[in-house]
Amino acid sequence: MTTAAAPDGQRGEDDDRGGFRAALGGLTTRGRSFLAAGVAAAVCAYVLGQADLLRVGLLLAALPLLCVLVLHRTRYRVAASRRLTPQRVEAGAEARVQLRMENVSKLPTGLLMLQDHVPYMLGPRPRFVLDRVEAGGRREVSYRVRSDLRGRFPLGPLQLRLNDPFGMCELTRSFSAYDTLTVVPRTVPLPPVKLTGEASGYGDGHQRSLALAGDDDVIPRTYRHGDDLRRVHWRSTARYGELMVRREEQPQRARCTVLLDTRRIAYQGSGPDSAFEWAVSGAASALVHMLGRGYAVRLVTDTGSTVPSDGSDGFAGSAPDSADSAGLLMDTLAVVDHSEGGGLSRASDVLRGGNEGLLIAFLGDLDEEQAALTARMRGRSGGAVAFVLDSGTWLTGGAVAGTVEARIQQLRDAGWTALAVPAGARLPDLWQQAAGARAESAADTYGGWS
Repeated sequence: MTTAAAPDGQRGEDDDRGGFRAALGGLTTRGRSFLAAGVAAAVCAYVLGQADLLRVGLLLAALPLLCVLVLHRTRYRVAASRRLTPQRVEAGAEARVQLRMENVSKLPTGLLMLQDHVPYMLGPRPRFVLDRVEAGGRREVSYRVRSDLRGRFPLGPLQLRLNDPFGMCELTRSFSAYDTLTVVPRTVPLPPVKLTGEASGYGDGHQRSLALAGDDDVIPRTYRHGDDLRRVHWRSTARYGELMVRREEQPQRARCTVLLDTRRIAYQGSGPDSAFEWAVSGAASALVHMLGRGYAVRLVTDTGSTVPSDGSDGFAGSAPDSADSAGLLMDTLAVVDHSEGGGLSRASDVLRGGNEGLLIAFLGDLDEEQAALTARMRGRSGGAVAFVLDSGTWLTGGAVAGTVEARIQQLRDAGWTALAVPAGARLPDLWQQAAGARAESAADTYGGWS
């Protein structure tokens, strides 16, 4: 929630100190018409020598000027606040914005209009008319925003329009505070199945490997209160001068890396129903699913950027702050955009040489060179699943047959579980099919789509 206050009627958070001359710029069409008519009547009265017409002209000209003066000299203090609930929503979902305006002065206000600045993607600009707010009183209004597009959208600043009773003058004062609405990709629940190549113990988020017997293979650690004295490693104790114990069990967290191809040349079309948006939504769904299953997850893009970027194994799904970890991943995917790169070499460099656990890739169109490079990413990973989007079919609604069979087979020959993603495909169905695929029958599992 953000709060801001306007110190008085002629000064707001935008520090408008233009004085009476600036207030004249707030004359409405009605006020300008009265002023012009008054000046014209006064000129005609002077030329024609009509005293009565002069009085009428002076009255017409004085009324808008008097309204400007009164509105300009009105002294009162108002405070405004905005509450956004929630601050992070999925694409297509609504968020509620609550505005509160409080008159903290000892004088009642006149007619007020609240207006909040909202990007056009979130809907029309909300406006609210407040008739009169008594001294110390408050008013609350609310509106809803919704976007089918991902991104971070600023809300604000809030504007307060002051009107005189005759509608001759209108002054606008702005508050400086604003909020940010984060629209993250849509996620879909995935079936709790075991993908090909996943390590045993799927779901508990941990694996344990026993160290080999023998002093040379033991990795000792400092003694901790409660350790079994039978595990004391005397050779290391003598070497380091402090009590050391054998680390006979080393916990290893099951890891999962999600690779997202963002190359502009790999996708055709744009908009919420494009192939690229499907890939982003699929990556988000996979990250949330694997994080919920206790995996340490990491996001990698074709540019070589990683989340988290500290070189760790990834966000731990079983940690108490797993919700915050998922939020950070979703915030990254909310603003991810096409890259101008032409290949996946940087992502390959990130994945090279280590055991990345389960590797899940969401790829756009691949040529022969990029397919060969992707095939080598299989490396030492415990399993590799690729969802390859034939973006050309998305432009025609699936009317044109896909042309990715050769690339799919190339990945399968390298040990990937590779599936094509035509227009209208559902990720839960593909996820289920990937779980049922086996290396020895991979060629038979690729067929019709629902």
